Amino acid sequence: MSVLPDSLAGWIVVAVLLFWFVGAYNRLVRLRAAVLQAYATLDAALTRQLEFVQTSLSAPSAAEESTDPAAGASSLQAATTQMATLLGATRQRPLEAGSMSALATALQVLLTAWQRRHPDAVTSFHPDGTLSRPAGQASTANALVPVTATGAIAAEPMAWPEPSAAAEIARTQFNLAVASYNAALAQFPALLVAWAVRLRPAAPLH
Repeated sequence: MSVLPDSLAGWIVVAVLLFWFVGAYNRLVRLRAAVLQAYATLDAALTRQLEFVQTSLSAPSAAEESTDPAAGASSLQAATTQMATLLGATRQRPLEAGSMSALATALQVLLTAWQRRHPDAVTSFHPDGTLSRPAGQASTANALVPVTATGAIAAEPMAWPEPSAAAEIARTQFNLAVASYNAALAQFPALLVAWAVRLRPAAPLH
């Protein structure tokens, strides 16, 4: 018994289903490519931040001038080594949730170590690149809370060592690309296409 349709109507149904499948697949592939492109930009921005921190290790901070500079720099040196290793690993698998989670942890460790050693040399930016505040400055009760276009509360800006908005802008664009891709994966009937070709959700960098 043949599984092929034996009527014109049957072939039309098959053609429509095939056209729908290809269209849904191409849309998911475009969104996935947008995530990869956004991560490439983010990777470059994080690399610049890492290089900025590595360059600073040769000079003691103001807080260490009367103490042992090597002792104060050891934790920051370890954080930069870990960050460099995980950047290299995530670069190979930027869509894997486990890799992104490990990178996020390493980034937080690096930023914390930098802020501990240079409490007055950290700056945070809003997602659009405008200056938020010096990172060490506590938020006041009347501080504005940034929101997204949908009204959701935006992620708290990170405190970056290098006084440049590039990393925060790249992180925001990457997270938006991930959100769009994941939303498309969850939509029916596109989720059937994602299941068929084994496309998995990506993870943002928080």
